[in-house]
Amino acid sequence: MSVARVTEIIASSKKSFEKATENGIERATKTLKNVSGAWVESQKVVVEDGQIAEYRVALKVTFILED
Repeated sequence: MSVARVTEIIASSKKSFEKATENGIERATKTLKNVSGAWVESQKVVVEDGQIAEYRVALKVTFILED
């Protein structure tokens, strides 16, 4: 039987929501072992001078706990 845990992280990118998500997963896998999935809980943009300056995503990352 496996037991999983979910943790929330926020990641950003100046290019896109997709890149922000990739950045978040890349960073999460540096710290967390056995990452098995993630979902985007929310998306947000930062606007400066009428232009999108940054894309942000809140991710729920699932990882399997070791015995």
